[in-house]
Amino acid sequence: MNARRFPRLLADVGGTNVRFGSQFDADGEISHINCYPCAEFETLQDAIRHHLAREQLEPPKTCAIGIATPVTSDNVRMTNHHWTFSIKALKETLRLERLLVLNDFSALALSLPALKSDALHQVGAGSAVDGAPIGLVGPGTGLGVAALVPIPGGEGLIPVAGEGGHVTLGSCEPEEAAVLKVLQSRFGHVSAERAVSGPGLENLYNALAQVRGTAVPDRQAADITRGAIENADPICHGALALFCSFLGHVAGNVALTLGARGGVYIGGGIVPQLGDWFDHSGFRECFEAKGRFTGYLQDIPTLVLHANAEAALLGASRALDMQTKTRCAHA
Repeated sequence: MNARRFPRLLADVGGTNVRFGSQFDADGEISHINCYPCAEFETLQDAIRHHLAREQLEPPKTCAIGIATPVTSDNVRMTNHHWTFSIKALKETLRLERLLVLNDFSALALSLPALKSDALHQVGAGSAVDGAPIGLVGPGTGLGVAALVPIPGGEGLIPVAGEGGHVTLGSCEPEEAAVLKVLQSRFGHVSAERAVSGPGLENLYNALAQVRGTAVPDRQAADITRGAIENADPICHGALALFCSFLGHVAGNVALTLGARGGVYIGGGIVPQLGDWFDHSGFRECFEAKGRFTGYLQDIPTLVLHANAEAALLGASRALDMQTKTRCAHA
């Protein structure tokens, strides 16, 4: 049976980078992990062929792809990149026996129960309740949101993908509200992703400068983060503080919506780079600040995921092992 399923190719496709890895037997280590800028390839198929050639890998028999977009039909079109493809056509072109395509945060969520403690860092108090729903929020090129919910009968957890990154963002804090008003004048609808993502951090930086009446140079997200942590630039510092606070608001909403007493995990490529700065930000305070339900949220742990790259590939592999219990498309 293993001979029919392996080798398997695993992929984590984001709006900026695509990452591949391979697995050669059941429960085997994921190896040949490489990351490439999406912009270097016209199509996902081109990126796959480049990776297989570079690593001198034999053609895979099965493949699982976690991708940063809703997967609702055979035609997959990315939200924050131009790649689009037919699942059926990609399977035929690569001569795969099985191809599974699922939302990238569904894949990441599937990895959570299998992660070792050294891949996680808890921010704030709280203890997870075994078997309770788990939330996952991750700012990167976009803002991903997913969940693990109990299977009826107590037989484990299954992932549920959604587009929680596009819920409406709000705040009652005066400066936050003023910044949101600036963003509303620019975008109309201000989704959480407009503030809590890499491009969102840039939006916050420019909007905060406008609110404070300060002229600032154009900066990209990495420069804003560096300016906040290393140089204590006041607008950079303020923008990153807003980013963490808004992330706390969103994560708290996810926890309440799901009843996520199993914990809320913070993935994506931005937060793990903030280190202690994030621990001392307003994230946890804003996570808990839900009025009458503050006590409820104080008991829920929030954990930063420090192994996004390997975890996403592990989750894709686990999706293949779960057969068709995930919300995904396959061929």
